[in-house]
Amino acid sequence: MTVAIDWAAFLQVFVVAMAAAVVVVTFYAIGLRMLVRSGHAPVVTPAEFTDAITVITEKQAKRGAKAAAKAAKRNPLTATQKRIALASAYAAFSVCALAVLGGLLLIFFNH
Repeated sequence: MTVAIDWAAFLQVFVVAMAAAVVVVTFYAIGLRMLVRSGHAPVVTPAEFTDAITVITEKQAKRGAKAAAKAAKRNPLTATQKRIALASAYAAFSVCALAVLGGLLLIFFNH
C-alpha cells in the first residue's frame, strides 16, 4: 500500500486558508475600529471564571464604561460621519460573516 500526497492540492488549501484568515481578521479589525469611531465602543461586562483568568472588578468595569462614554462624547466627527462609520463597520462585519459562511458552504457541499 502506497500513500501518495497531492502536494499541489495541499498548497492550494493552505493558501486559501491563509487568505481567508487574513480577510476575516483584517475586516474584523476594521469593523471594530469603525464601530469605535462611530461612538459605539463595545463594553463587555466581565464574566466569572473559576481558574487562572484575572477578572476585573465591578468598579473597574464601571470605570471602563465611563471612559468609553466620555470618549464617545469627545468624538470630533459629525453626525453624518458617525453614521458612515457605523455603516462601514456593519459592512466590514458582513464581509467577515460572508467569508465564514462561504467556508462553511465549501465544507458542507465539498466544492
